Amino acid sequence: MLRLNEYKVMWILVFFDLPTETPKQRKVAAEFRKRIMADGFTMFQLSVYTRHCASVENAMVHRRRVRNLIPKQGKVCMLTITDKQFSEIELFISAKAEKPQTGPIQLELF
Repeated sequence: MLRLNEYKVMWILVFFDLPTETPKQRKVAAEFRKRIMADGFTMFQLSVYTRHCASVENAMVHRRRVRNLIPKQGKVCMLTITDKQFSEIELFISAKAEKPQTGPIQLELF
């Protein structure tokens, strides 16, 4: 099977710290999480979500979408890295080394 170029395939990481002191703030934070998940992001750890993108151009589309969803209060950071860089993550769960998630095998058309 032909592997997509690990230097052109991208990962977007979204880190956020949103206020949750009031019911309205909790609702806004929950809505932000739901909307980025609807755009294909998955939870990597609490308040860190990732999305696999087939290209730099595709990553730019999803970064723009996240930018449009950012609430008025709180902090949101986005980092885009190559598949090769993402594969170098060292992941430990309860002090046990785990393999990081891999991107989809199929090519995204949208």
